[in-house]
Amino acid sequence: MTVRPLPAIVKNGEPVSLSVVEPMRFEDFRAGMSDAVQNGLRVAAFFVVPGPGDPCLCSVLADGATGELQWWVTWAEETYPALTPNCPQFHWFEREVAEQWGIRPEGHPWLKPIRFQAPYRSGEPNDRPLPSVTDFFSVEGEEIHEVAVGPVHAGVIEPGHFRFQCHGEEVLHLEISLGYQHRGIERALLCGPDKRTIHLIETLAGDTTIGHATAYSQVIEALSGVHPSPAAEAWRSVALELERLANHAGDLGALANDVGYLPTASYCGRIRGDFLNQTALLCGNRFGRGIVRPGGLGVDVAADLIPELRKRLDLAFVDLQNAVELLWRTPSVRARFENAGR
Repeated sequence: MTVRPLPAIVKNGEPVSLSVVEPMRFEDFRAGMSDAVQNGLRVAAFFVVPGPGDPCLCSVLADGATGELQWWVTWAEETYPALTPNCPQFHWFEREVAEQWGIRPEGHPWLKPIRFQAPYRSGEPNDRPLPSVTDFFSVEGEEIHEVAVGPVHAGVIEPGHFRFQCHGEEVLHLEISLGYQHRGIERALLCGPDKRTIHLIETLAGDTTIGHATAYSQVIEALSGVHPSPAAEAWRSVALELERLANHAGDLGALANDVGYLPTASYCGRIRGDFLNQTALLCGNRFGRGIVRPGGLGVDVAADLIPELRKRLDLAFVDLQNAVELLWRTPSVRARFENAGR
């Protein structure tokens, strides 16, 4: 009986040395991950680790039941049998790896650019493909019509091109193409961390300032052996929850707006602002910039804010519950959402 190699297992926020993560044969890499995903683990990451020698393909599988992360590593050849046909979770990951490193997954169902960026190995910015110059999914039929939106939008979102394949009001397929705007943050983070790194991290995405700052701080703390105080951990959790609540309220309002139901859309826009204002109460910034720093917090949060936070949370909860009940109690709204996103 052949014993299959096992992956390295760590907890979230726990450092792991690549020297103890032994690369395995691709056949074991593929079979082991396939079994793990079938048993309920999800693909959290799939990327290339360059080195002085041959690069490695690394996959991180997350176990939600145990809170553990499995590290699977194999040597990266110029081509390999695609993982996507057996595990669709690898679909976008494999497209990104192929685009960035030129490592092709043979048998991938639709290998086309996903970020429209110059490959790392070329070093030539002019090698970048033009955004959205690629094949798009299309539906054929006499009554099918295609709706193209963007990349320029009336809102504040970054550029993106959306193609809808429609039959009357029914949307059969939506394809999103990004890559119009590259701010160079990944390259700016190289050779860090330095004084500007945390500010780049906080501006990766406006709606996830606290989430990204927390993830970055946990990386620095794990590598340096620093442990934040229990009070700092508690306030980080509060800030993360306020960010999550603001995003969920905003998304519920956006869903209502997408189907033309304005009462919930307008209410949730205001309620999202209430959650953002609670974050500003903690640190002076509605998006939470400055509150999370490696080692703890970047501001002194006064304990006497707790009663005011509880009062505002209670009011916002009642308002949000009423707005969402309006959404789900309206038959025309439920009809529009039926079978959407399956």
